[in-house]
Amino acid sequence: MYYPDELVEEVREKNDIVDVISGYVRLKKQGSNYFGLCPFHNEKSPSFSVSQSKQMFHCFGCGAGGNVFTFVMQYENYTFPEAVANLAERAGVALPEVSYDEEARKKENRRARILELNKAAAKFYYFMLRSPQGAGGMEYLKNRALSDETMNRFGLGCSSRYSDELLKYLRKQGYSDELMREAGLVNYDEKNGLYDKFWNRVMFPIQDINHRVIGFGGRVMGDGKPKYLNSPETVVFDKSRNLYGLNHARTSRKNHMILCEGYMDVIAMHQAGFTEAVASLGTAFTSGQASLLKRYAKEVLLTYDSDEAGTKAALRAIPIIKEAGLTARVIHLEPYKDPDEFIKNMGAEAFQKRIEEAENSFFFEIRVLQKNYRMDDPASQTEFYRAIAEKLCGFQEELERENYLAAVAREFMIQPEQLRKMVISYAARMGGIPETVRPKPTADRKKAQEDAGRTSQKLLLTWLVDEPEIYPIVRKYVTPQDFTVELYQKTAERLFADMDRGSPNPAAIISMFTEEEEQREVAGLFNTKLNELSDNSEKERALQDIIYRVKQAGYEYYNERTGTDADAIAEALERKRALEELRKVHISLKPGSE
Repeated sequence: MYYPDELVEEVREKNDIVDVISGYVRLKKQGSNYFGLCPFHNEKSPSFSVSQSKQMFHCFGCGAGGNVFTFVMQYENYTFPEAVANLAERAGVALPEVSYDEEARKKENRRARILELNKAAAKFYYFMLRSPQGAGGMEYLKNRALSDETMNRFGLGCSSRYSDELLKYLRKQGYSDELMREAGLVNYDEKNGLYDKFWNRVMFPIQDINHRVIGFGGRVMGDGKPKYLNSPETVVFDKSRNLYGLNHARTSRKNHMILCEGYMDVIAMHQAGFTEAVASLGTAFTSGQASLLKRYAKEVLLTYDSDEAGTKAALRAIPIIKEAGLTARVIHLEPYKDPDEFIKNMGAEAFQKRIEEAENSFFFEIRVLQKNYRMDDPASQTEFYRAIAEKLCGFQEELERENYLAAVAREFMIQPEQLRKMVISYAARMGGIPETVRPKPTADRKKAQEDAGRTSQKLLLTWLVDEPEIYPIVRKYVTPQDFTVELYQKTAERLFADMDRGSPNPAAIISMFTEEEEQREVAGLFNTKLNELSDNSEKERALQDIIYRVKQAGYEYYNERTGTDADAIAEALERKRALEELRKVHISLKPGSE
């Protein structure tokens, strides 16, 4: 959804960043800014700064930063349009309705009706559990040691022993049979006609990240089959792109997620304080689910059942997790089967220790692989080492491969050089490992120069925002085209234009960018740490040095990419002349001296 810039700015202006963030973080005023513990990484000393004058936040510990939209996006894991909508509602700003063509309007209306229907069904199940008819379901959940608070938090319910009570209830609410079938809440056969899909089951509402009920899981009470039954896929429910419990886990503020097999594992873990737990929805773990997890964490800890089926499921999930750019570790639950059983018997502290001791996924795979070989038989042992060498070839980066090779050699008492020969031999048969390209010293020097140029550009932008009075001096020598990174250049263009109008607004500049990472980077441009300067002459020398470095980086960047036509050559010569002139200039901060 696209919102006009003027409307986005109105929403931002009506949501003071200190007021909004104070609802999430305890802030204390220190000087002109407010400080608190960063909600985006673990810290003991406050390094999270909120500026009311700039309407920006910045963490000097982890680098998180941005305006009020960025904060809500990062904390709530919203997209930019979702953050705008959330803050618009908070401030009472009316947003325009989405414009659809006729077909899209019908589809969206259908989605909305099914979500509404699911919500009504969830309420029915919720109150059924807490009624006399739900005594069996309540007894089951109490026997699983769930508290009332936990049951309410997850909206747990139960379906009737009779197979048509939900059908009757929803008909009375005005929902059509067709819509109920489309939502997967009722089934049909010629003998019985329409009947409830879920009956005599404990019900687990499945919610998306915005807490909307998109489907259900049901656990049979008694010995019926199947033990667990899930909603079919619908226009609002895609099993491969949703995870049970993610609506709660996404705000856990951990750098990892714990992946379980079932609903009860997730619920039990959340009750024990492990609010980062999620589960796949009755299907094998998918790449879509891995991509979803990547939005919220850098690492996935697997807690699949410790039986053979759980081990196979973990082995299938590990490469999917790695392919998504996440790291994986495996939590060992022995002698218990699953997290729920482990926590009931050993407690939360023992489970936390198992988290800390979680095994590297590569070594888990090797350990499982080892079970296929007889380590007391030299021939079988050699085959095992060859299998390890084959797996080591999967690491494309030489340093990572060497680190794992050394670790494997220590673990299994193999001579590193012998194992390395095996890796090279296997790689040769399979077409080789991509050669690692090492940067030449000249490339290192060039990169260092580019980094220095970018640092100077950041320093200049921060200085301009902190002290707008230096802008008339800077504007004489620097243009937005001197900035060598596209993001920096766009930021400078807007900032310079705002400065020309006498109304610099860094928080509004951040809103030009809709991606959270871009907003974070732009916020960093306005929060680069400036050195304390003791007097005016020091400030003049520092400003002159920064301006020169920005001009120099711009000239070198342009000169490397310039064409051979007359205009391009003339532009390059003009940039060089301006740079040489700047060497002769003395920049003064005294009024009227420039």
